[in-house]
Amino acid sequence: MHDLADQLTIELPYLRRYARALTGAQASGDDLAYETLQRILNDRTALIADTPLRVAVFRIFHQQWTAMATAPSAIDQGDHAHAQKRLADLAPDSREALLLSTIEEFTSQQVSIILDTDIETVHSLIARAKSDMKRLSEGLILIIEDEPIIASDLSRIVELAGHRVTGVGRTREEAVKLGKKTKPDLILADIQLADGSSGIDATHDLMKEFGGVPVIFITAFPERLLTGNRPEPAFLISKPYNESHVTSAVSQAMFFATTVLLAKP
Repeated sequence: MHDLADQLTIELPYLRRYARALTGAQASGDDLAYETLQRILNDRTALIADTPLRVAVFRIFHQQWTAMATAPSAIDQGDHAHAQKRLADLAPDSREALLLSTIEEFTSQQVSIILDTDIETVHSLIARAKSDMKRLSEGLILIIEDEPIIASDLSRIVELAGHRVTGVGRTREEAVKLGKKTKPDLILADIQLADGSSGIDATHDLMKEFGGVPVIFITAFPERLLTGNRPEPAFLISKPYNESHVTSAVSQAMFFATTVLLAKP
């Protein structure tokens, strides 16, 4: 039992990241993730034999999420209210398939096990999610990034996805100035900037100016932010990223209009 608990501890930060992105709320996502692990610790037979632990854990989480999402008591209550309304516009399991394959980087075969369906259906769900979320989530994006090549690449990716970049801030001061000039619908922010300033501080400054907008943080060390302490970012892209990571995270964040800021360092 002790060995299993240790292995589950390794998976927990990523399960929590997925849960928060899926539910659109930090508290409810975390609760669902912990309930999943408790179920496993109470009954190890819930895990599928001869299946990688991470896949088996996410499969059990999906069962928990499906039961919660379809229960009448879960609809339009607390943190779930906005999430449920938005999810009603999507085909069942489509967002799940997209998140699992992009942000969590499961293979199509693994996603099919988690969702208990076939690979062809997984591909169809992902295509449907991309189409629906693009239709529902286009908007203005401010990029906070000090590396010109990365900033240019991020701009290209989000513009191809149908969004418009309002500007690129390379320092805290520059980002705040740009944000005030044209209020973005979403902020895509690196954590550490070249001049020693922080993308976290820049987002805090902008929130004081015009209230909440969804924020996605980018970092080469996601485990340093997924610590189990609150607050944590609901949307977090790991470096090195790929195009699907960025496209999916931006769509997810704008879809739920979720704002979760980190505490100032």
